[in-house]
Amino acid sequence: MQRAEQRQNLATGRTVVALLGATGSGKSTLFNALVGREVARAAARRPTTTRPLAAVWGEDDAAELLDWLDVPERTRATGPEELDGLVLLDLPDIDSTAREHRRIATRMAGTVDVLVWVLDPQKYADAVVHRGYLAPMAAHADVTMVVLNQIDTLAPGERDGVLRDLAGLLERDGLTGRGGAGRVRAHRRGRGRAARPGAGAGRPAAGGSA
Repeated sequence: MQRAEQRQNLATGRTVVALLGATGSGKSTLFNALVGREVARAAARRPTTTRPLAAVWGEDDAAELLDWLDVPERTRATGPEELDGLVLLDLPDIDSTAREHRRIATRMAGTVDVLVWVLDPQKYADAVVHRGYLAPMAAHADVTMVVLNQIDTLAPGERDGVLRDLAGLLERDGLTGRGGAGRVRAHRRGRGRAARPGAGAGRPAAGGSA
């Protein structure tokens, strides 16, 4: 509660969005795509994100806020004016064997403004993600989004089934059916468009995004 109050008093014009996920989910690649250039290291060696990395939009560098969040690695990002005030974080993998990585991810998950969970078709149902994080954090459903990344690795006939399965898992986690909370996006690695769920919770529709 005290940290939440401290956060509200720091950089009130800023929105901190954190990308969280397991190894190999494509968090850093998605981070780079959103920033518009390669900033985070994405490679075959995992985990590649060892420290939190921030991208900051707007004239203010959000230094005081990022110091308080203990995010030493930062970069400035440019884009449409409506993005001014956004701080995007790429966090260490939650299933890393390095205890420090998991500690950082857990601490940040309870501090930032918006949580974006980046899952992939191979590990979207992992107990570490659902039992260790999503279900215990169901109280934050209103500020939680789930992205199924790398959907282009699935055959077209498999995609709807995986999205339905993921929606069912999120419902059991307590992340759907609460005013649009637990929104799911399906992202391709290539070009495409983002898609929102259809009417009713837990019914995500496939789409894509760079």
